[in-house]
Amino acid sequence: MPSSVPVIDLDPWFGADAAARAAVAAEVDAALQSVGFFLISGHGVPDDLRARVRAEARAFFALPPGAKRRYAVTVGGRGWLPPGVEANGYAEGTQTPPDLKESFAVGADQPTGDPDVDGYWFQPNVYPAEVPALKPAVVAYLARMRALADELLVLCAAALGLERDFFTRHTGHATHTMNINWYPPMAVAGQPEPGQFRIGPHTDFGTVTILDREPGRGGLQVWTAEDGWADAPYVPGAFTINTGDLLARWSGGRWKSNRHRVLPPQAEAPDEDLVSLVYFYEADHDAVIESLQPPIGRPNDYAPVVSAEFLKERLDAITIG
Repeated sequence: MPSSVPVIDLDPWFGADAAARAAVAAEVDAALQSVGFFLISGHGVPDDLRARVRAEARAFFALPPGAKRRYAVTVGGRGWLPPGVEANGYAEGTQTPPDLKESFAVGADQPTGDPDVDGYWFQPNVYPAEVPALKPAVVAYLARMRALADELLVLCAAALGLERDFFTRHTGHATHTMNINWYPPMAVAGQPEPGQFRIGPHTDFGTVTILDREPGRGGLQVWTAEDGWADAPYVPGAFTINTGDLLARWSGGRWKSNRHRVLPPQAEAPDEDLVSLVYFYEADHDAVIESLQPPIGRPNDYAPVVSAEFLKERLDAITIG
């Protein structure tokens, strides 16, 4: 069965041909209206940088628990999120067991000067002394992700026929996080409990998510009304892009922030372990997001929201303890 998640080549978008650029923008609009997901090739992010981040992250996750514990934090922190601190299904109101993963979290770290804001949204990143090569790899990767995320928002503005900076005028000092997720094999994670996932069913919260994933039996699935849960397509070298709740609201409900999940380790592949690089882009913490009205948005009565308040409510919902 063909996937409803399309693969979109960005090469023409970076070219000078106006018609070719418009065609890419139309593809993006169609994908975000129908399923809220698409894959991108031609994005320009080097494979070797992604491989380097993944290799150094694996070195971190392989450290003894005591070494990792020095960097332990909970959802919203910078450092190691151990097993048991996060259950994404809670965001939907589903009381699922904790997600079967470990994460190493980094994010926006340039302070605003307001201690209350900086203490949550712009905490300093913490890198493990035991894996010194992780920091330079992640810093380089974050710079690439930030630039790509802004380019995707420029593309989103073009998809709606809006000014080039319609979205990015609100991302000059954006909040963002990246979770490097390790999905351990069954020998480490244990037998999944009923209703337990590597990541439970949820939607993302921000503007765009950029995912670099490895293929696996216990991999990413996307929900569609027609097919229910379906395996997301995997194309080597491509990123998986999806809309978050904030951008869906900003679009006036034109675009979907779609449910997705990561399956638990599967009995036929008990030794499978995967590492995903998940970059969550948001907006300026104090950006007031007003939903687009028809003819661009759908008829809606969404009240304006402040980005940080909107996001914090959702992050709190998935935090255990």
